[in-house]
Amino acid sequence: MTVNAMTEQPSPAEALPDVLMRIVSELHDVAYLIERIEPQLLDVGGGAELLNSPESMKVMQGIDLAVQKTRGLAEFIDTITGEIPQDWAVDVATALSLVKLSEMQRALGGGANHYGNVQPLAKAAGDFDFF
Repeated sequence: MTVNAMTEQPSPAEALPDVLMRIVSELHDVAYLIERIEPQLLDVGGGAELLNSPESMKVMQGIDLAVQKTRGLAEFIDTITGEIPQDWAVDVATALSLVKLSEMQRALGGGANHYGNVQPLAKAAGDFDFF
């Protein structure tokens, strides 16, 4: 069987609203993961002592701010995405090549049906990527 070398390759362009919604999903995942750090720090750092330290309190407030900002960005992108025509398309190949985490690369590239599926911390513990 021979394959025609002139077969047309599918366009790498994807609907911009779909790409943006995958970004929204990733941002919600990041906010959730950051939010889950707080109780862990309290357990490790000894709750009351940690909360009585001004420096530790600044760190805890920074974590809270990071969660709020991440969720705010997700909501902003989600809202403006509703105004973008579905026929607007973008090629995400170059942008995806810059994403170093393979799981995030798959999620952003549409290779995973990944809406709201954050990796559990217990599963993530001990896992790391060499870079």
